[in-house]
Amino acid sequence: MNIPNHVAIILDGNGRWAKKRMMPRQYGHAKGAQVVEQICEDAWNMGIKYLTVYAFSTENWNRPDSEVKILMDIFSKYMVDKLQKVGQKNMKIRFIGERSRLDAAMLDKIHNLEESTRENTGLNFTVALNYGSRDEMVRAMRKMAANVKDGTLAIEEITEESFQGYLDTAELPDPDLLIRTSGEQRLSNYLLWQLAYTEFYFTDVMWPDFNKDELSKAVEWYSNRDRRYGKVK
Repeated sequence: MNIPNHVAIILDGNGRWAKKRMMPRQYGHAKGAQVVEQICEDAWNMGIKYLTVYAFSTENWNRPDSEVKILMDIFSKYMVDKLQKVGQKNMKIRFIGERSRLDAAMLDKIHNLEESTRENTGLNFTVALNYGSRDEMVRAMRKMAANVKDGTLAIEEITEESFQGYLDTAELPDPDLLIRTSGEQRLSNYLLWQLAYTEFYFTDVMWPDFNKDELSKAVEWYSNRDRRYGKVK
């Protein structure tokens, strides 16, 4: 198969998955975090080099305070602490998103995790935490404007390539394949710039039920796509 170099995933359906089982939403979020760990290993074994997951959006702060607190506790326990073990598997882990709303303890864990895996050469795993693509682009434009003002960037030097260098994903290639679980078919403010020529795969499977077989189905579907990038073959 033609294996995508970079796969981006919108992790959706945790709450509904738990509700169907008469369990609290936090149960679904905890289960979903565990699935991330396994999918990282499965993706690398398939030959995928980059995996980026949408964990918490800038809009998710609008959820009830109790659920936001639960999510942050889960991220601290699973998306950071448990990933320390994953980092030992030679994964390089980075976080993207606006960090000012994260507490000091979470920021310390993120920093330590990024630093401790910086030289790893396995799967490049990126977690979008308090991330919104519009917010990302606004922050990028502010940095560019500041550089134009201080004379380090000329207006005529502003290109698609130079703008991309100001994004949170500057070190990453654009995704080849986007997967969204749970049957929803929208981008939800995720990687809007980066997904310009990405193939979109939507599945009704809830994220806690997503597994190696489901990932294989998505990759097989991608393998049959004809990516022309606006050209004619």
